[in-house]
Amino acid sequence: MQSSVARVLGIVAAVVRGVAAAIAAVILVYAIFLLFEANPNNGLVTFTRSIYEDFGGFTKDLFATSSNPKYGQTINAGLAAVIWVVAGSLVSKLIVRFAPTGGTRSKV
Repeated sequence: MQSSVARVLGIVAAVVRGVAAAIAAVILVYAIFLLFEANPNNGLVTFTRSIYEDFGGFTKDLFATSSNPKYGQTINAGLAAVIWVVAGSLVSKLIVRFAPTGGTRSKV
């Protein structure tokens, strides 16, 4: 039987993974909008851009291509999405790893 602390930490890990995946999904949608040159004044594009600026801004201007800046911006946003997925997965695995095991192990 799993301890209540382990169950709570399992839920916390799932929430962390889910939130990171949701942020990554919105940033990825923004990257697609950049690639296909969506109307920057559209409400959905504005929303996804604000999420990218708040949560993925660390990749802004990381890759800049002088010939076509939209590709550099798209790569930057896509990289931010990948980093969020990887970071969310790693943090959730660390949370689960340090969760106490509920029972004793039997010796074989």
